Amino acid sequence: MSSRENGEPEVRQPTRRLAAPVDATITLPEAMTGRASPAKAAVGDKPVFAYLATLPQPQRGIAEAVDALAAKALPALQRSVKWGMAYYGVGDGWCFSCGGFASHVKLMFVNGTALKPIPPVTPVGMGKATRGVELESIDDIDEARITDWMKQVTSVPGVGGARKH
Repeated sequence: MSSRENGEPEVRQPTRRLAAPVDATITLPEAMTGRASPAKAAVGDKPVFAYLATLPQPQRGIAEAVDALAAKALPALQRSVKWGMAYYGVGDGWCFSCGGFASHVKLMFVNGTALKPIPPVTPVGMGKATRGVELESIDDIDEARITDWMKQVTSVPGVGGARKH
């Protein structure tokens, strides 16, 4: 007979707590030699936000600030995860990427040589025209300069052709 049936108050056992969620952060590579992370390729906001959430601090804060700046500067912004990094575009093709590395975040513009002024960093393995910046802290983000580069690079052809949604 249960306690409800015999009129006595029911005594509940404490609920068992599940273990704390596993830390989903990824180990970041030191330099740009292939993928920035094991993040799977996928188009859309959700995969990019999930990728950003896996980055450790301060890289997460830097990458999220770059993402927010892109969303503010480019109303028709489209996002994707490709080659273990967040990729961004407007219209036809991907224009710039943002990826976390051990000591910095790389913000790379696919046709960076077409920008004025040309961003200072020439990455390894990302194409002859790609240029960008390495951001070691949130203070390294020059909002006016980066916004200008984002707007400029979306006016030149991106990579990857037309995107389907």
